[in-house]
Order: sequence, then structure tokens, then C-alpha cells
Amino acid sequence: MGAGAVMNPKFGILTAPQQVSYVDLLEVWRDADDIPALEHAWLFDHLMPIHGDIDGPVFEGWTLLSALAALTERLRLGIMVTSNRFRPPAMLAKIAATVDIVANGRLDFGIGAGSRPSHPAARREYNANGLPYHDFAHSVEALAEACTVIRRLWKEDVPFDFHGKSVQLSGALCNPKPVQRPPPIVIGGRSTATLRVAAEHADVWNIPGGDIADVTARNSLLDQLCVDIGRDPAAITRSIALPVFYDRPRVTRAAVAEAVDAGFSHVVLMLTAPYPRRVAHWVADEVIG
Repeated sequence: MGAGAVMNPKFGILTAPQQVSYVDLLEVWRDADDIPALEHAWLFDHLMPIHGDIDGPVFEGWTLLSALAALTERLRLGIMVTSNRFRPPAMLAKIAATVDIVANGRLDFGIGAGSRPSHPAARREYNANGLPYHDFAHSVEALAEACTVIRRLWKEDVPFDFHGKSVQLSGALCNPKPVQRPPPIVIGGRSTATLRVAAEHADVWNIPGGDIADVTARNSLLDQLCVDIGRDPAAITRSIALPVFYDRPRVTRAAVAEAVDAGFSHVVLMLTAPYPRRVAHWVADEVIG
């Protein structure tokens, strides 16, 4: 894809399902569903809060996503991004297929390698939930295998076996299939190892915003990794997640403009709770314009 401003970027929102009620989340998503300027909406995938009260409430992302899919009609929707460490890939394929059916083909399937040890608030949720935590090299290898088997499960109509280093399946089959055959795969991350997986498997690549020079360098690296394996870099949509500052919309608008100028055509605006009244309308008016 390379650098250079894009025309008509697609905007969406991310509502982290922590420190907030279901009623408040549902209100934001239903409002967003009625606003054409907002084309997609996201949750995150954590089992314990990563901001605010560490013992506060947090919803399980895929369960909540299915509920919100049933109560919206237009928005594309997904998890930004699923931790591949939390659920076996074949089970995740079944969960995602179910959500895509509930959503009538609106799922964007977000997945990543899982949290790094350098994020203690995220790291603790593995021990707290009895989940294994392997090193990052293992998690990236497992991510690549997961993307392979998940896409096969969505597309293939007969059972198959898979014998990888991390994933072992015998007689694997996903039935019913998702409405989309297959849903787009959104891979999130910035490490070189994760970008290699994205180059091979992603339809969309997402990176958290920050230092625009670093983000641009990561984007260029993904271009090169695509070229190295013979894939057209333009086949991967470039997505960026940016924080929304309710008291400083000008700062958010400037970050959006910078990202679009750098070639990011898919913009995820991260909303924090508590939400201002009619926050989806506010985002459309004050940030997207």
C-alpha cells in the first residue's frame, strides 16, 4: 500500500467493555448503527480490566459481541483483537462463525498473538484464569497456525486433520459456516514477527497509534514483507486505532489527519467510559466532521 494520503477513510469506534455497563455499551452501539459516518464498531478481548480499577467489571468480548450483533443492523463489527492465547483455534472458528451468522455477514475477525509480558495488567489475566502463557515466539507461531486452520474451517466442507507445532486437529469441521466465506481476517500488532504473519494471512492490519514515524515505518515494513512472499501490499487494508479526547477534539482530528496522510484508510476511534451523552453523534460531528 505504501505511504500517501487515502481518499474516503472508513471510520469506526472501539468501546472497551471495562468499567462500564451493558446498557451504556448498547446505547452507544445502537446510536452508532444509525450514523452513516461510522462504518464499524469494536470491542477488546481481555478477561480482567487493563485500565482503571483492577478489580472492576469487564465483559467477555465474544459473548458481548454476539449480543450487540443481534441488536444492530448495519455496522461491521469485531474484536480488536482476539487473544489467540485464550481459546483453541477450532473453538474460536466456531464462535466467530456463530457471530457472523447472528450479524448476517458483518463480522471482521480480529486476532493477535496475545499480550506481551511487558503489560502487567494484561499479563495477570492468564494466571487468574488458569491459562498457559508461552513466550512470544511460541505465540506468534501459534497465531500463524491458527489463521491457517480457522480460514480452512470456514471454507472447507469436509473434515480435515491438521498437524502443526502448536495446533493438532483430527476430523476438524465447522458447521454451520459463517455467512461470509470467509470473514475478513484483521491481524493486530507491531512486532516484525507479527507483521510476517499479517503479510501472509491478513486482509486488514491494525496498529495502535502513537509516534507517527514509528507507525509509518511499521507500515513500510509490512509492504516489504508482502513483496518478499510475492503478495501485493495493496491487498492488505491498513488500520490504525487512535484515542479520542473528549475535551480536546482538535488533538484527535489532527491525529486522524496525520494517519490518513500516512496511508491508513481504516480508522478506529477508541472511546473511554464514562461516555458523554450521545457520544457516537459527538464523534461524527466533532472528529469525523
